[in-house]
Amino acid sequence: MTKLTNCLDTASIYVGTYAKYNNGSLFGKWLNLSDYSDYNELLSAIYELHKDEHDPEFMFQDYECPILEKLGLLSECHISKDIYDVLEQINDSGHAVEVYEACLDNLGKMDFQSLYEYVNNFYYGEYDSDEDFVQWLYEDDSFNIPNWIVIDWSATARSIMFDYFESNGHYFRA
Repeated sequence: MTKLTNCLDTASIYVGTYAKYNNGSLFGKWLNLSDYSDYNELLSAIYELHKDEHDPEFMFQDYECPILEKLGLLSECHISKDIYDVLEQINDSGHAVEVYEACLDNLGKMDFQSLYEYVNNFYYGEYDSDEDFVQWLYEDDSFNIPNWIVIDWSATARSIMFDYFESNGHYFRA
């Protein structure tokens, strides 16, 4: 497996152990996930970091890349073996990780396959406002509105947005 880019470039975790923490030490290290080719290589690096403990109980004290926690791939005491597969799918999807995060902001926690399918089926793009989004919807030939009709885009957007949702400028069908 080659080293991943895109969302993996910004994904990092701070790894300590519960034993060190309980003894008053925050010793650990920030690990960039892109520095490791897969879960096993990452796990080896974590064990090497805490080789001074016989059976370390890892503590993931901080992280960069909120989608990891939202998808249940990372918690204080757990990192999923599927983390690299999921991040690779995000990279290969053609959508930035922000699109998936925006979708989760509205839908809440869900498994990655459901999220992936939802984004692929119901993501409409990024727009500056509801009015811009609705105008794009109507100008896309699927609505077949004659060009001589004048539309109040603000009023239309208020009505149309009952069937869609937006997060950080990203639009999805509800």
